[in-house]
Amino acid sequence: MAHSEKESYQSYPRDAFDNPPSGPVGVHRGRRSVVARVAPFLIVIVAAALAGLLAWGIASGELAKVQLPWSNQSQTSQADAGDDGQSDDQDASDSQDDQSDQSDQSDQTDQTDQTDGAQDEPDGDDQSQDGAEPAAPEQTVNYGTGVRVVNATGVNGYAAQQMGVLQSVGYTNVVAANPSGGTLPAVNVVWYQNETDMATAQDVANTLGIATVEQTTGISDPIVVVYIAAQ
Repeated sequence: MAHSEKESYQSYPRDAFDNPPSGPVGVHRGRRSVVARVAPFLIVIVAAALAGLLAWGIASGELAKVQLPWSNQSQTSQADAGDDGQSDDQDASDSQDDQSDQSDQSDQTDQTDQTDGAQDEPDGDDQSQDGAEPAAPEQTVNYGTGVRVVNATGVNGYAAQQMGVLQSVGYTNVVAANPSGGTLPAVNVVWYQNETDMATAQDVANTLGIATVEQTTGISDPIVVVYIAAQ
């Protein structure tokens, strides 16, 4: 017998499946975030860059120059071992140097004691170091000082002869002359006028073999040599 009414959704009684929950169900998933979608591309780009960098380092030899942590430790161990050996050698050398220094100091002490003993002389006047006068500065010979050689011997050319003797030892400002009046000394003499010329006057006297050196005033040159008799 044929059904006279057409069956439809409303023809069946409602049950739990006729009231599904709201929102996506089953295999439906929500939209992924931007980071989750971009991350795979970034990983591929970084991996490609690292691979290219590694290949360049191997091809150019720069990779061999990279210091790895374990290689530094190995080099440090070798350096420490070398330093220990050098330290032992240096300690031995320092010990020898110390012995040599002690020997040198002992020798210097002995020499100093001997020198002090030779220089110490008895002095009747006990003067303190604070009361002692400072030593005068040592003078030097000035070969450019003016020197006049006066010939009062009666020997012709004697002053020029002695002038040549002074010039032969380095004096550059020497003249020969005859007496021009005034009182003559009793013996051969070297006169000087200024205190600063004393050392030069003494050197002139030593060079010419004259024993008398006197400081005076009123002479025409800084140093005047007067010959009364030929030597």
